[in-house]
Amino acid sequence: MAASQLSYPGAFPGSPAQLSGPPQKKLDPDSIPSPIQVIENDKAARGGQVYATNTRGQVPPLVTTNCVIQDQGHASPRYMRCSTYCFPLTADMARQARIPLAAVIQPFAAVPPNETPLYLVNHGETGPIRCNRCKAYMCPFMQFIEGGRRYQCGFCNCINDVPPFFFQHLDHVGRRIDHYERPELSLGSYEYVATLDYCRKPPKPPAFIFMIDVSYRNIKSGLVKLICISVLGLTHCPALPMQVCMLPRLWVMSEFPQQDLLDQIPELFADTNESETIFAPVIQAGMEALKAAECAGKLFIFHSSLPTAEAPGKLKNRDDKKLLNTDKEKTLFQPQGNYEALAKDCVANGCCVNLFLFPNQYMDVASMGLVTMYTGGTLYKYNNFQLETDSPQFLSDLRKDIQKKMGFDATMRVRTSTGFRATDFFGAIYMNNTTDVEMAAVDCDKAVTVEFKHDDKLNEDTGALIQCAVLYTSMSGQRRIRIHNLGLNCSSQLADVYRTCETDALINFFAKSAFKAVLSQPLKTVRDILMNQTAHMLACYKKNCASPAAVSQLILPDTVKVLPVYMNCLLKSCVLAGRPEIPTDERAFHRQLVMAMGVADTQLYFYPLLLPIVSQGDAVPAAVRCSEERLSEGGAFLLANGLSMFLWLGASVSPELIQGLFNVPSFAHISTEAISLPNLDNPFSKKLKHILEQIQSQKPYTMKLMIVKQREQPEMLFRQFLVEDKNIYGGASYVDFLVCIHKEISQLLS
Repeated sequence: MAASQLSYPGAFPGSPAQLSGPPQKKLDPDSIPSPIQVIENDKAARGGQVYATNTRGQVPPLVTTNCVIQDQGHASPRYMRCSTYCFPLTADMARQARIPLAAVIQPFAAVPPNETPLYLVNHGETGPIRCNRCKAYMCPFMQFIEGGRRYQCGFCNCINDVPPFFFQHLDHVGRRIDHYERPELSLGSYEYVATLDYCRKPPKPPAFIFMIDVSYRNIKSGLVKLICISVLGLTHCPALPMQVCMLPRLWVMSEFPQQDLLDQIPELFADTNESETIFAPVIQAGMEALKAAECAGKLFIFHSSLPTAEAPGKLKNRDDKKLLNTDKEKTLFQPQGNYEALAKDCVANGCCVNLFLFPNQYMDVASMGLVTMYTGGTLYKYNNFQLETDSPQFLSDLRKDIQKKMGFDATMRVRTSTGFRATDFFGAIYMNNTTDVEMAAVDCDKAVTVEFKHDDKLNEDTGALIQCAVLYTSMSGQRRIRIHNLGLNCSSQLADVYRTCETDALINFFAKSAFKAVLSQPLKTVRDILMNQTAHMLACYKKNCASPAAVSQLILPDTVKVLPVYMNCLLKSCVLAGRPEIPTDERAFHRQLVMAMGVADTQLYFYPLLLPIVSQGDAVPAAVRCSEERLSEGGAFLLANGLSMFLWLGASVSPELIQGLFNVPSFAHISTEAISLPNLDNPFSKKLKHILEQIQSQKPYTMKLMIVKQREQPEMLFRQFLVEDKNIYGGASYVDFLVCIHKEISQLLS
């Protein structure tokens, strides 16, 4: 099996045995596995091609590779990706390898226009066909027998009668003759129209409610006026169901002409001197409004300070740097107050809470963001919001959010074939019991990561089958069930398990499980577990799958050879690095964002894209590794991680480039205050704008562009994103981390 071998001179740099001898050769950064090389190789091999999902257990192209996905019986990797596409046969094998068995499910993922949208199957009054025993939905894994009169369930093996209306004859290979005409027999993903049995209440189109904090600071800064103008502009879209509430007095839109109300709010509160705010009662009021209207919906709450007024949900400032690196650090991530009960109520009533925060000091994101997290909402945060510079980012986020495709009042259930089951769920979700994932809403960017464990031996012939079903209310008010099916292989050979691993899905799983663990365990324990598991996975491979090699060689399986660089990025992330320089709210915010991310978003978040900006040609330049060594004084580089975006300019960058992008004569004239590039009519400027738009279009959050000049103060912030280097907070470089991991592996094997 393909593997990368790295030889360390002697044993490894810095090992005690080497200190007395000749000086050590340092590990050459070019000789260690490169994430960029892995990405580029996959693009070269599979980019631009059609990927057909017709084979069980096949490994899809990487998330960074553009291709056309054709559903031929298994769910598209846009909807579901796995940590490995071949599960070990037994629990013992799984324990030995320590490879997490996980699926990252993004049930409402957006599909590009050149791919087929999901078919809607309608069986009228009878509703979807399901197995009598395990309740799995009809899908390509069901085997028709006895001339088509019965079928055997692929999940629990129960024999079921085929309802008369659904009967069809079989062909000479035992396949129904209408196989290709029915989405539920031939496709990995499709939807059913649900019958009334699937409705708690008669479904109605969801409503959107906008709730604005009109305290003194927000009125004076012009924020309230900006929000009112924006909401007015965006809600004129005819496709949106609209009902608008405002705080602190509640008006329902139907009583007021929308235009008048939104125009009047800034004037009505112009003379306010109210600086204290409330928060929990606002959510409560929004939820009650939806309850009264008997529909699900989404609250858009715009808020800018810690709720300190005497009211339910009042919070106190508990930001205490003395807790860092102690056993009590975890309390900083735990919510205070009764927000958990409020979140539970919101979920029960299909009330999704979107929160737009505009803080200029501590706001207790861990508590205030909890309802957003549990209800499948999205959290936005604009630190020290300035009207002139931050409005475009905020407006873009608001517009994207209002236009998102999503489902409301949703319940997700993951079924598996015999021998294994779903045991843990990670995401922006609420769980009332051990099996039902409840979401007040679920949008195209939200992913739930599911961990599986063996409860028996698997079978190599039948494989490991997964069916994810999401019951939800559509934007048009129709109750539907969205189904995604995926078949994986099983093997008694560990090498097969390693050969089909996917690093990007593994990192998504490791990040979410670690970010969940910080609520209950000391951070050092969480970091040690990650380190230990990485070493175990790689040691097991070296011991059982690799050809015999010297102790001094670090041998990495080809599919996970860049796992160490991503793992190091995770360990250095602001959530796991308890440093006094990093605000508590920032850590809570990032923790919450990552918990809801899909595979493509965690990939970019942990290993940012670094692009050299070159003037020649139309093609987008190839990315380079995230390290200072790759920057050049004469160059310009664009860095993006899904939340932040930087344009770094070397001190001796060419005057043509400066003129072409900024319309100024020299480096000294470039203003780092600018948040966007001027619209200039030259190929150079147009090309960069095109690249910016392309990167932006694929990500849920709008990234504000920051212009950074070499050797100037803001460069410090930019450098934290060069993740292969040592960082200012003491995080290890990629090279040092590899040495460390190698040491751990050697200890495990000895």
